Amino acid sequence: MHYRTLGGDQGPRISAVCLGALPFGTTVDERTSYAILDRFAEAGGTFVDTANNYACWVPGATGDESELLLGRWLRSRGAAGRTVLATKGGARPDPARGDRWPANAEGLAGPALRAALEGSLRRLGTDRVDLYYAAVDDRRVPLAETVEALAGLVLDGRAGALGVSNHPTWRLAEARRAAAGRGLPGFRAVQQRHTYLHPRRDLPPGLQRETDEELLDYAAAHPDVTLLGYSPLMEGAYTRADKPLPERYDHPGSVVRLRVLAEVAAECGATRNQVVLAWLMGGAVPVVPVLGVSTVGQLDECLAALDLELDPYQRARLDTA
Repeated sequence: MHYRTLGGDQGPRISAVCLGALPFGTTVDERTSYAILDRFAEAGGTFVDTANNYACWVPGATGDESELLLGRWLRSRGAAGRTVLATKGGARPDPARGDRWPANAEGLAGPALRAALEGSLRRLGTDRVDLYYAAVDDRRVPLAETVEALAGLVLDGRAGALGVSNHPTWRLAEARRAAAGRGLPGFRAVQQRHTYLHPRRDLPPGLQRETDEELLDYAAAHPDVTLLGYSPLMEGAYTRADKPLPERYDHPGSVVRLRVLAEVAAECGATRNQVVLAWLMGGAVPVVPVLGVSTVGQLDECLAALDLELDPYQRARLDTA
């Protein structure tokens, strides 16, 4: 396993890949989830990501499932002290706001964030998380209120570091300026959708935000911000015939990039998934991939990417395709 430091030199120390726990307890059963978590820990993985709404969109689910399962695993393995734990608030369904998600998301007001973290800590069976994200941008709440509420969670010891997910770059920058101006802890991590293919620009962003050049430029200029990429492998679409490209990535430009990706994979004796992960981790702005897997075999394929080095010519071909 390789390691790096989250948020520049401010810590904590994290594994270079993060295990996403989104499907655990819903579409991935407990036995398989435990096996994946055990294998990740055995390989030296320390960084695990969840949220207080995973996976509320699965029929019959509430959003409790991932955190509850992860809490059981942490206790059963005595793993809390060696696991860097990240969770999120802001996107959990709130029945008081209606019955349609994500329109009824709890949002990023101060009381909602404090209640969200209390619920997460209870489900996870801990009194502190190492990284706490504001999950989805909320324009209904003054940014200063969100910034101050999140900083309060750090100052009272319930969160170690702060991050945002699914926010435009300008909102990240405004929030960091607001925190700095008040002498408060600010965001040191940002988690967005990020993969090798470029998304279409003619579709609205929706709930999920892609990493774009603006964010990459911002992260390059601010080394105290760590960039994480979720859905890097598009749920298997790079390698599985039964998984078509998502609509956002199904356009003529993807044809060329997929061809170059296949060529580089063949040269390396690697899978296309492994090349995508190596490309993310080894770029000018190194990205921490958030791995979404449903079997131990899929995890092992991803972990092998940690030792895959792309030469400058291969990386240039991938970048310019």
